[in-house]
Amino acid sequence: MPPTEPTERELEALKVLWEREEATVREIFEAMNAGGNTGADGLAYTTVLSLLQVMQQKGLVAFRKEGKAHVYRAKIKRERTFRQLAGGFLERVFDGAVDEYLVHALESRKLSADELDELDAMIAEARRTAKPAIGSKKATTKTTNSQRKGGSR
Repeated sequence: MPPTEPTERELEALKVLWEREEATVREIFEAMNAGGNTGADGLAYTTVLSLLQVMQQKGLVAFRKEGKAHVYRAKIKRERTFRQLAGGFLERVFDGAVDEYLVHALESRKLSADELDELDAMIAEARRTAKPAIGSKKATTKTTNSQRKGGSR
């Protein structure tokens, strides 16, 4: 059974593990409470421990004992998780409409010139590897060329 999608709090713990590769409950607890989150907003040590135990049962993390400490590591890959979360969000919120999502994302914050250059490069790569639209001249030409070579497109 593949691991389930992590909750927001589980994702926080996973980010700590992806950054450090391995961490004890205490280290994860401290990282999740960094930035002055104490009191009502901060997490108790036992809450983080319980969170990690549930994550282990869900297949998101694994642990090994080192003395009295449990040392945790992520069992799921960062990039794959982000891709799944982004795809699910795109489908749930925007019904798969990438253009609508991008419009809202770009309107929500100012991007640096470097970030825009990165987006341009990603779009250029996506365009290079995209399937031609059905009924487009490129799609017809590709099919015709394939058929001439004896292919069955």
